[in-house]
Amino acid sequence: MTSKNRALIAVIVSLCVAASVVGFYLYRMQRPLPGANAGSAPNILSELPPDAPVIAYVDVAALRRLQGTPLAALLGLAQPGPQADRDYEAFVRDTGFDYTRDLDKTAIAFWPANIFIPAGQMGENKVVAIGEGRFDRQKIAAYALRNGKVVARGTESLYEVPGAPPVAFKFLSATRIEIASGKDPASLISLPSAGGPDVGMQSRVNRVAGAPIFAVARTDNLPNSFYANFQNSHQLESMVRSIRGLTLAGQPDGGEIKTVLDAECDSITDAAEISTLLDGFRIVGSMALADPKERGQMTREQAAFVIALLNQTKVTHQDHWVRLTLDITPAMLGSSTSGR
Repeated sequence: MTSKNRALIAVIVSLCVAASVVGFYLYRMQRPLPGANAGSAPNILSELPPDAPVIAYVDVAALRRLQGTPLAALLGLAQPGPQADRDYEAFVRDTGFDYTRDLDKTAIAFWPANIFIPAGQMGENKVVAIGEGRFDRQKIAAYALRNGKVVARGTESLYEVPGAPPVAFKFLSATRIEIASGKDPASLISLPSAGGPDVGMQSRVNRVAGAPIFAVARTDNLPNSFYANFQNSHQLESMVRSIRGLTLAGQPDGGEIKTVLDAECDSITDAAEISTLLDGFRIVGSMALADPKERGQMTREQAAFVIALLNQTKVTHQDHWVRLTLDITPAMLGSSTSGR
């Protein structure tokens, strides 16, 4: 075989290998990204209004098994100690309900009217939550009637309690309660269905329903106040508007919470651009925090959290999806296991 023939064969083999690599890459990039914690939707979600753009779920009973760990304290699941808030102690005494002991599951539906809300205010946002657990109906009703009232609606009896925001609730069964907050909360209780479950939302729920903590959101119609934050950059606003939905899964693992946030985009191109942009933010952020003056504007705990967030968050993209993964540790949230 002449040297020319050998060279020709080598070129052909190289091209075949390159084509195989490119083909595999394109095949992989155009496959739908599998859900982070796929599973069947918990039954309690069926009690929520089907048109809610944001849905969240917490399996409190599963998380309660973490008792005695720093993670349980950070999740607010530790039993209250002698220094517990007096108002909460009085609430537990008068209602017989302690969420760290009596709440097993909760599902939440959220209709955001504003993204950025002053502390302690709900604005025009509406919320409906379903709680499953152990409830002393007589004690809870008596507690609500101290400042609230009973509202009759057909054959149902609802409880309304004034506040900021006002709250309304009713007992669905011996083990479930429905609570709503927002303007005219009683009108949110057991909203009539405008149709079956949203197919897109159901698909997103199934991607993360195997996790004890998850949330899903439709982002095709966010409040204008959210997009106003990007009005100085048409390119950035376009990228944000290209995101159709978000799914978040949280899976406790020892002393950490493994979190996965997926963004579903309009196209593969949008996903790639957003992934590149996020990686760029990480690099720029790390460079900024290298400046002692920038770190000096934060507390030590805030700086530690931001540094860990920038250094440990992994950004990937596949098909129409962008994925962020992060293991949240007690140290990141300002807790220390020392002395425990």
